[in-house]
Amino acid sequence: MKFAFSTLGVPGMPIADVVQLAADTGYQGVELRAHPEEPVHLSMGMRERAAVVREFERAGVEILTVCGYARVTAAEADGPVGEELDELLWLAKDLGAPQVRVFPGGGDQDPATADAIAARRLGAAAETAAGLGVRILLETHDSHRSGAAVSRVLGPVGHKNAGAIWDVLHPWLAGEAPATTHAALSPFLGYVQVKDVASADDLTPLPLGAGVLPLAECLATLTEETWLCWEYEKRWNPGVAELPGLLAPGREHLEGLIVRRDEK
Repeated sequence: MKFAFSTLGVPGMPIADVVQLAADTGYQGVELRAHPEEPVHLSMGMRERAAVVREFERAGVEILTVCGYARVTAAEADGPVGEELDELLWLAKDLGAPQVRVFPGGGDQDPATADAIAARRLGAAAETAAGLGVRILLETHDSHRSGAAVSRVLGPVGHKNAGAIWDVLHPWLAGEAPATTHAALSPFLGYVQVKDVASADDLTPLPLGAGVLPLAECLATLTEETWLCWEYEKRWNPGVAELPGLLAPGREHLEGLIVRRDEK
């Protein structure tokens, strides 16, 4: 398996430092948070985008995904959502990133209505994505936190350029077993976001292996080609330990789980 980490864990860190951190700690990729407070954002010019590409190429580190904040089930007009999706897809294309992350964001809408809105928007975005050589991935999150909920959207879309990110926290919070999540997402799965927390009532991020999330059960369902990305939510929890010192032990923990899985 290949390992990546999200820049959500190193908020505001310059790209050159992010790339060097990945190279120094044995991570093959980085998930780039696209936000105005980060070095990577939708308003970047072409010169800035090219500079990011050069930094990653120099170190031989891959950009796994551009993580946007578009909400494909949001109860608003299609136009602004579609424009944001297009901007994210073009940003990914310019950076050489193969994928874009989006959220559901359905709020308290009727689930069937939210599913239909998301399928319509993702179907249109997937056509654009295909033309750009990019894949758009819907994360298990908020209104669609389970694998079953995300598959309800992606099944009707039926496009190879629309897929899923399995954030291991949210299906677990929904009470969905890892094998069930994987079965629902496997036709669409882009990659897996790993993390750890103390309990369902305390979601403060912890080092991998220090919490209660069923990481071994999740990894047991995956193929060797699957990317694992550690999403350590330092941005929302500034008081937690700094990620750089945790990265190498976290990767080693995941490698140990994989070895034990393969020995069974």
